[in-house]
Amino acid sequence: MIIALVQIPLDGPKRPHDQVTLQSLESTKIFHKVKGLRRKYYLNSEAGGGGIYEFATRAEAEAWFNADWADWMEGRFGVRPILTLFDNSVVLDNEAGEVRVDGTPVRPPWQRDERHPDDKPANPPSQHGAD
Repeated sequence: MIIALVQIPLDGPKRPHDQVTLQSLESTKIFHKVKGLRRKYYLNSEAGGGGIYEFATRAEAEAWFNADWADWMEGRFGVRPILTLFDNSVVLDNEAGEVRVDGTPVRPPWQRDERHPDDKPANPPSQHGAD
């Protein structure tokens, strides 16, 4: 899985919540059709806007984030976006109560059986406040 972080540096104050929500909803008409895009999180802050994109593969992410995409974004926002692609092999999903490695659920480390020493980390980190 690939995570893409897109940052759009914009001057000025944080854009109003209602305005960003309407613009973001409108743009879902475009992004729901992007091949391999699993999720997109829309971002807004004092530093500008952006998004976090989850793609199935690097090839699909790179197909979307091409030179034409950067030009298109610059045309929309007046600035060239900053793009960083990350490989993502481990996902903690607290809502589902699971951990996935390369998309496959695995037994979470906090649920491992102490009778199987190979099933635990050798030096577990200390918990905050437990000292």
